[in-house]
Amino acid sequence: MQTRLVAYEALNAVQQQHLSALEVHPEQLPFCGDMYCALNTLLVNPSPGVKGFALLADDLPVAFLLLKRPPCLPHWADEHSATLHAFQVDRGQQGRGFGKACLQALPTAALQAWPQIKGIELSVDTDNVAAMGLYLGAGWVDCGEAYRARVGFERRLSWVFGRGSLDTQKM
Repeated sequence: MQTRLVAYEALNAVQQQHLSALEVHPEQLPFCGDMYCALNTLLVNPSPGVKGFALLADDLPVAFLLLKRPPCLPHWADEHSATLHAFQVDRGQQGRGFGKACLQALPTAALQAWPQIKGIELSVDTDNVAAMGLYLGAGWVDCGEAYRARVGFERRLSWVFGRGSLDTQKM
């Protein structure tokens, strides 16, 4: 099966419709939100600081994510990074390597969108064991506590192009 990560604006109408029907398991909603909210963030008030990407498997969307840059960058992020948000793999497609495929394609897509960035960051709830395992297994670096969340702390993870974590770099 061929996969590729493409910008939302490159999707045709059928792909956009298919993407809008993407659903995650109910227990994942607190961590990643739903497609309605993700697409609302992307489309209702368009900003050059927000870009959406869909992972296509044989030309059908199976996953989605948002990347953000200033002025939409969260307070905990390094100004030289992009941040990952609303990462969702369709519930019927989970466990087939599509999350890993997104993470592998993400650095190239992020650099194409914003060539000046030094890395990508994300914030993940420590109770989201599956996501922590996916990110750490893919080579992301745990940079420590990002901020106090609704319950406990979120961890900040980074992917720096060709180097260690963003915290250890002079930018």
